[in-house]
Amino acid sequence: MTTVQTRNFLLLNKQTEKEMKSELDHNCYPKPIHDLVLLYNNKLLNLNPGFQRNSVWTLKDRKKLIESVLRNYPLPAIFLYKREEHGKIIYDVIDGKQRLETMLMFMGELRGNRFSLKTQLNDNDEVSEIDWNYLKKKGKQTLITGYKLYTIEVDGDFSDIIDLFVRINSTGKALTSAEKQHAKYYNSPFLKTAASVAQKFENYFSDFGVLSAGQISRMKHVELICEIMLSVGQNDVINKKAALDKIMSKGLTPSQIGKLKVKSIKAINRVRILFPKLYETRFHQLSDFYCLVVLISNYEDEGLILLDKKRNKLAFDLLMNFSNGIDKVRIKQKRAENTDESEGSYREYLLTVLSSTDEITQRRKRLNILDGLLRNLFEVKDKQRMFSPEQRRVIWNSTEERKCKECGVKLTWEDFTIDHIDPHSRGGKTSIANSSLLCRKHNSAKGNRTTSKRR
Repeated sequence: MTTVQTRNFLLLNKQTEKEMKSELDHNCYPKPIHDLVLLYNNKLLNLNPGFQRNSVWTLKDRKKLIESVLRNYPLPAIFLYKREEHGKIIYDVIDGKQRLETMLMFMGELRGNRFSLKTQLNDNDEVSEIDWNYLKKKGKQTLITGYKLYTIEVDGDFSDIIDLFVRINSTGKALTSAEKQHAKYYNSPFLKTAASVAQKFENYFSDFGVLSAGQISRMKHVELICEIMLSVGQNDVINKKAALDKIMSKGLTPSQIGKLKVKSIKAINRVRILFPKLYETRFHQLSDFYCLVVLISNYEDEGLILLDKKRNKLAFDLLMNFSNGIDKVRIKQKRAENTDESEGSYREYLLTVLSSTDEITQRRKRLNILDGLLRNLFEVKDKQRMFSPEQRRVIWNSTEERKCKECGVKLTWEDFTIDHIDPHSRGGKTSIANSSLLCRKHNSAKGNRTTSKRR
């Protein structure tokens, strides 16, 4: 945040300034780095309040800041939220985390993060490799400790502090919508659950190119999981911003959140199993991936399954060919070439990701196009899971050799079980033709494998 940005924030406009005066108190004064370090060491300066975002500065950024301090250049103000906790005054860093963190790293107060830089202390000096020990040896540590940062100390209702945090960080390296959601709702059980699920799939998202490392560091994976959780809960895509604001401000019960978590994990895992080479298609991209996960979750709810290897391969081939068709149309558009009538579906899909990609109308169009592409490959799972008493009697009485097909042990009316030869979870029907007698031990141990022997 530049000095100009600091001044602009304080001014904003007359209406905003009036509101701030009535809801927020603030004091402005210069504060030496030495005092801020003492606050940190006494655990009175909190660099990471719940609403704060992750560190986004590079080492190059940090070296430039230290060089500016050594040259006594003015730096932007830092904002601290003053509050009481167990009889002590605590200062939460609203803005200036990266600057304070950099000072502490350079001085060795944040262990394991020391760094040095090549610069000159005076114009007449030679360029040297300078670190904290070098400054102390030269008796020049006061260039850092004595440097005064303009500090704006803010006091007010917590909701106003959060709003201030979002306003300040709307410039420079601005907050993403995910970081704003985190700042506003960091105590939300829904968001905490989404964060735990996001962490579970962090490597998958990164390896498959769903999100970049930079996006993950800025909580985009948490935002994606929030959207997926809400979408699988209502079996439809959502308008991102409106839905997230509404649901997290209103809240859900722990039971509801738990169910959304389970459904979301199941849907993402299903996509991972069905399309192990998704990264070869455009559907690993965020907007496409989101719709694909929602569609597969909807299929799960409808009892549609795709576990046959041949059909599974066909589904991926269709997805790959469709992806290639979309990319070819995009190349033609960039070259201002005409597209064929046969490319209409590719053009229609492409349009949904080029204009207002997060709007519910565009998301719903993508969902419907993908549904038309894949639905016919999925089989409907038999709604009847267990064999009926009538079926059990027919199967028992029509079986000549009443032995377990796995171990050969003789079965009696009291202890026989009936197994699906083609597992129910893989689309096997609960029918007499798909049945086999097994002992309880082998029926339980079989899982979802196909039985090799029929009755």
